[in-house]
Amino acid sequence: MFEFDLIHTLAFGGVALLLGYALCHFIPILGRYNLPAPVVGGLVVALVILIARNQGITLFKFDTTLQSPLMIAFFTTIGFGASLSLLRVGGPQVARFFLIASIYAVIQNLIGILVALPFGLHPLFGVLAGSVTLTGGPATGLAFAPLFEEAGVPAASSIAIAVAMGGIVLGGIIGGPVSTFLIERNRPRTTPPREVKGERTEFAPVATDNDTPVAPLASVIEEDEEASVLPILKNLVAILVAMWAGAWVSEGFSGLGLTLPAYIGAMIVAAVIRNVDDATGWFGLSIRFINQFGAVALSLFLVLALMTLKLWELASLAAPLITILIAQMVCVALIAAWPVFPLMGRDYESAVMSGGFIGFMLGTAANAMAVMRTLVERYGPAPKAFFVAPMVGVFFIDFTNALIITVFLNLLT
Repeated sequence: MFEFDLIHTLAFGGVALLLGYALCHFIPILGRYNLPAPVVGGLVVALVILIARNQGITLFKFDTTLQSPLMIAFFTTIGFGASLSLLRVGGPQVARFFLIASIYAVIQNLIGILVALPFGLHPLFGVLAGSVTLTGGPATGLAFAPLFEEAGVPAASSIAIAVAMGGIVLGGIIGGPVSTFLIERNRPRTTPPREVKGERTEFAPVATDNDTPVAPLASVIEEDEEASVLPILKNLVAILVAMWAGAWVSEGFSGLGLTLPAYIGAMIVAAVIRNVDDATGWFGLSIRFINQFGAVALSLFLVLALMTLKLWELASLAAPLITILIAQMVCVALIAAWPVFPLMGRDYESAVMSGGFIGFMLGTAANAMAVMRTLVERYGPAPKAFFVAPMVGVFFIDFTNALIITVFLNLLT
């Protein structure tokens, strides 16, 4: 058995990530349906580990210490995207998307109950395999598991992890294909808008006045080094400070008895820094750099999470649990096609949002971002989608989902 420390694990994850990109490039069907490279690479490693385990061999022992910081770093960069000026443009869409997601969280629980009852299981078994672990993700599942065990659902923690991991896999697999289908079927309405010359977007390189060399490299290398390093350093420090201060904010929420993901505090602090900078220009933030940093953190977080997935737990799931996962997958795909796609505008941005909806309603907001980022890499920028989906999938749905879970617990206990 190979025992990896945190650096070895991160390096191994990087290799798995590059493997995922290579497979997506060389296997046409993977590229055609926009499967995220971190999902592909991580699942390949998880499958190899599963096969070896079935032969009585333990291949690797990973140190996943860096997984949580990478997750928080990624969501911190999303917080830096929460500009009030963009909120004024996308506000109505955020409210509409939030309402759809909240209603669907209730539907998820009803689907779980309807599948669990014929198997003779406690209705709360279906709720645990509904919005608790799919909309909420692993953290929410583990937070609520003790309450479900007290209410009569045995091994609630194990069930929560298994369903959450299954949802993450399914969300990563079907989000891209569903959005790709909507984009291809609804052309030209879903054709991405062309970039206007000179207009800056978050997802396209921006030309600068310094693009043309005016002197030999040797004569300007010291100036260039200082000029290029300082802006990167300032933005990196801004991300780290937001994560640092955000930890205190999260502790404050915990003190109030609120169960929220660890990254919420960092996102709030990042959003404050972004809007102060918009108003004053004090920090000189580069949204382009922050987005690129976030993309790297997201990819590494996802590949680490998936390559350490214990697939044998999913393989040993009872029939009702597998049936619930399949039912949830089919239903969320149908909801993404209708009503999400038409109600959000029936255009390219709404098709990308539909993929994001699948990502965070089955797995996590990280899944949603991975699906959407894969789509925009192929089809072009979708700035509204990258504002609406994270705002709902990260900030708002966790609050309403906690209320929905509490109501179901009280009604069914």
